[in-house]
Amino acid sequence: MDPIGKKLLEVAEKELGYTEKAGGYTKYGAWWAKNVDADHNPYFKTAPWCDMFLAWAADKAGVAEQVGQFAATVDHAKWFKKHGAWGTEPVPGAIVFFDWKGSKDIDAIDHVGIVKKVDGKKIHTIEANVDGIHLREKVRDESIIVGYGYPSKVKVASEGKYTPKHAAPAPSPSELTEARAGEQSVAHTREGAPEEQAFLSGGHDVVLGGLMAFAVVGTVALAAGKSAAAAAAKVPTVPPVRVRKRGKHHRRPVALPAGVSPAQLEETLRESEAATTAMPAISAAVAAAAEDREFWGKIEHLKEDEELAFWDSLHAELTRGGTPAASPRPAVSPGHAVPYSLSP
Repeated sequence: MDPIGKKLLEVAEKELGYTEKAGGYTKYGAWWAKNVDADHNPYFKTAPWCDMFLAWAADKAGVAEQVGQFAATVDHAKWFKKHGAWGTEPVPGAIVFFDWKGSKDIDAIDHVGIVKKVDGKKIHTIEANVDGIHLREKVRDESIIVGYGYPSKVKVASEGKYTPKHAAPAPSPSELTEARAGEQSVAHTREGAPEEQAFLSGGHDVVLGGLMAFAVVGTVALAAGKSAAAAAAKVPTVPPVRVRKRGKHHRRPVALPAGVSPAQLEETLRESEAATTAMPAISAAVAAAAEDREFWGKIEHLKEDEELAFWDSLHAELTRGGTPAASPRPAVSPGHAVPYSLSP
């Protein structure tokens, strides 16, 4: 028994004994003209009604998508064949198609019914518009049967949607809610934080809104990072050394964070030129420190020179607010430039 055809049979059996009215009118044709035909053509109210009866019964049984809704028997048979639900094996609940000439040609189909029972080579059916005006049971021979349509083999869109095999299942709203609640429990140690209560009471709309905001902010951050990287690419990798007054701007090199070597810092600076996102860890202070180290590295060999000692002692006296000691200014060694001079 075809499981979908079984539902169709239950409705069809209740209609046994119906006969068309004067002028060929049937309630099945009137239903078709009103509910199925886009033009509401009154022709169908008195048209041959064997297939329109099956369409009506399928609608009442809630299986119209699997049975199909047709007024033309040839189109109906081809529809089953297109859906891979066509064959020649008699099955109770299957839709049976006839050619009175026995040609077995799908384009020569004359009539349609539904199989109620199979008894050897005898097929018991329920058919409409037979013996002139009736809807009744019939017993048919296989010689006039072209083929069968099997409603349960028809695949309909409502059975499910295709999901790519490589895609992971989308998280459910409850999973997103639990994940968000877990994050807030870490950030807020007290129970009943207003922000957490607002999130949990907001429902799915809040979750989806938060995801949309995260996507927008992420897009803006990525664009800003690309702009910063492009600007950084224009900065020389080795900035020129500028000789300025010693003070907070030109102090001795500061210590790097634990575990960070000068080579790692330089490598990070080089990689930042091709980075696609901003690198907040490299701040203006770190850049200034790198510049200071390069400056002091270039003049480190002057550390023991008398010229540098003279200026160090002079700077110390001025910093304390005293009068410089009357020490003679040493001669400038050849090749050593004096950083700056004092006004009289």
